[in-house]
Amino acid sequence: MTYETLDYQVEDGVLTLTLNRPDRMNAFNGLMRRELIAAFDAADADDAVRVVIMTGAGRAFCAGADLEKGGDTFNRHKRQDQPEGDDLRDGGGTVSLRIYECTKPVIVAFNGAAVGVGVTMSLPADIRMASTNAKFGFVFARRGITMEACSSWFLPRLVGPMQAAEWVYTGRVFSAEEALKGGLLRSVHEPDELLPAARELAREIADNTSAMSAALNRQLLWRMMAADHPMEAHIIDSRAIAFMGESEDAKEGVSSFLEKRAPQFKLRPSQDKPPFYPWWEERKFR
Repeated sequence: MTYETLDYQVEDGVLTLTLNRPDRMNAFNGLMRRELIAAFDAADADDAVRVVIMTGAGRAFCAGADLEKGGDTFNRHKRQDQPEGDDLRDGGGTVSLRIYECTKPVIVAFNGAAVGVGVTMSLPADIRMASTNAKFGFVFARRGITMEACSSWFLPRLVGPMQAAEWVYTGRVFSAEEALKGGLLRSVHEPDELLPAARELAREIADNTSAMSAALNRQLLWRMMAADHPMEAHIIDSRAIAFMGESEDAKEGVSSFLEKRAPQFKLRPSQDKPPFYPWWEERKFR
């Protein structure tokens, strides 16, 4: 697929997905929304992709919604890029939900400003890293709107309700150092060291782990955030480890460790998922 708003590059198991509207500070629009969903569809279908890194071209990661329509930017009756079907569906939320469903670990490397949907769509990623040049803002109240892109679910779970409230209520733009202190980021790097650090982390995952283990562990971590009792985790953990424990990947994981060599895992998340996946669609666990 050819993308107009993204650059899609796969190298040695790592997909670098670059928001690519540098003349608009990679502002989010309807085409970018559709292409991001398509890109994550492609990544999930391609077993050559082990890890996804998201970053931005130019001096920004994503400056938020494209405001070219002026005061009608957020008026759903004046927009032509709403998700199909329900015209009350928030476009940024469709991207967040697609990232949430991804079977590959997702790392975000904030090369510059990430404001509004530019930061909220990153919340379903697994690890967020930033350049010292990055700035962040949950600026919705300052634009007369509310949180979006499922951020009311993700943000307090990631940084805690008090920190989320301060950032959202004030709507201020804050530094990478404050984002790190507040728990939004894993690490902050000099600009020329950001992508190498993200790739080093991606390589550690891609070179040493089972793709199927990563896919299952990713969903276990996210889905259990909404569980109301540890028994829910125990039930699905038991299914998952029983499935993987009988697999060739488990044999290879132990054998490679004992033989002191790099593992060669074979299970493919696109085709070899366990029969209980996706377990969260069941009405009952028993």
